[in-house]
Amino acid sequence: MSAKIIKKPDLADPKFRAKIAQGMGHHDYGEIAWPNDILYMFPLCMLGVLGLIVGLSILDPALIGEPANPFATPLEILPEWYLYPIFQILRVVPNKLLGIALQTAVPLGLMLIPFIESVNKFQNPFRRPIAMTVFLTGTAVTLWLGIGATMPIDTSLTLGLF
Repeated sequence: MSAKIIKKPDLADPKFRAKIAQGMGHHDYGEIAWPNDILYMFPLCMLGVLGLIVGLSILDPALIGEPANPFATPLEILPEWYLYPIFQILRVVPNKLLGIALQTAVPLGLMLIPFIESVNKFQNPFRRPIAMTVFLTGTAVTLWLGIGATMPIDTSLTLGLF
């Protein structure tokens, strides 16, 4: 193993001492942050960042669009893909309170999964017909609702097939 070599400045060098006296040193050579960086460099950097932000906001201003309508949700506004089925439940159910109740039933149903046929000692899915039926039905309904959430409301339940 080799020892780490740390290069230290030669403080006896007259050229180096002249540069330090003029304030032209560097942190590696022992120049301190106060007052040089804090009083001189930091405000210049902050002014540069402020100038950049102001310049970009002048060159490319944010456009003002049409006023928002809280009663009409555009079709292009969708949640993340894993929330499509829940979003579709809210879109399809006419009574919003019932839609919230159905959304609450989703995590409750997921919490019941370990208790479905838990007395059965077999892990083979073909030997657990009730659990497999519930799982496959839930997967099919979730896929159906998820695909329908990306379609217009009038064709979302039939997926445009009927």
